[in-house]
Amino acid sequence: MLFQGFLNLNKPFGWTSHDCVARVRKLLRLKRVGHAGTLDPAATGVLPIALGKATRLLQYLPENKAYKATIRLGVRTTTDDLEGEIIHSQACRRLSLAQVKTALAQFAGKIEQIPPSYSAIQVDGKRLYDLARKGEIVEVPVRTVEIFHTEVLDWREGDFPELDVAIACGSGTYIRAIARDLGAILETGGTLAALIRTQSSGFDLTDSLTLTDLETKLEGETFQPIVPDIALQHLSSVSLPATSAQKWCQGQRVSLNYDIAGIVRVYEEETRFLGIGQLEDEVLVPQMVFEPIS
Repeated sequence: MLFQGFLNLNKPFGWTSHDCVARVRKLLRLKRVGHAGTLDPAATGVLPIALGKATRLLQYLPENKAYKATIRLGVRTTTDDLEGEIIHSQACRRLSLAQVKTALAQFAGKIEQIPPSYSAIQVDGKRLYDLARKGEIVEVPVRTVEIFHTEVLDWREGDFPELDVAIACGSGTYIRAIARDLGAILETGGTLAALIRTQSSGFDLTDSLTLTDLETKLEGETFQPIVPDIALQHLSSVSLPATSAQKWCQGQRVSLNYDIAGIVRVYEEETRFLGIGQLEDEVLVPQMVFEPIS
């Protein structure tokens, strides 16, 4: 069977995103498999997987993400999570939740963030984690990211207190950096102890499948990918009559009287998903033809 669409995968602990793609490729016997939004091996949760021609739709998925993070205070590491070497450790039993909430409030709206030294960001064509492993010190570029919402879920006191927090944010945000910077504001040090991605690119953890779930469904011949356009509901849609739809699928521009502009989902007669177009000045330009008309 040729699978076309999306898989909402619950990434297991210890696996890289590439490991997951390789496993899905093998299970489905499918060459064209890709993913959106890389997760660190120590993180779990939503990893959107595109199957077949849907890999060309990855760039059009929504970018917002949500996480449940556990931040340990009183500790700093080389990687800003527990996978790294401890470079600072000092008990902070007197730290209060009220102090933490005050500091956490600074992470709201658009903020400047320095990504962790151990990250996949490239500087002069080289990955930061490769440079860090070689002991090379480079200036990590500051980036602007957006935090939409934070909510304290739990607080555990002790020498090294832990905070569970829900974070909704825009693309490119490093939760490890938030843990590090929260510790810096509190003057205690901080590191990420655990991370679950609860939402990504329009997919939710509650609807996700583990690799074991996927194997079971494949064995029972019940696996069905998520229909491509279901994952693109954040985009406006336009409908073409049959004649215009055929021209559009052949790469031609078509005139369209719609009072919208930008990237849109394109349908034939409001039912058949054809692909993605760019609508400007009432002219619809093909961007990605998913389902051509013969």
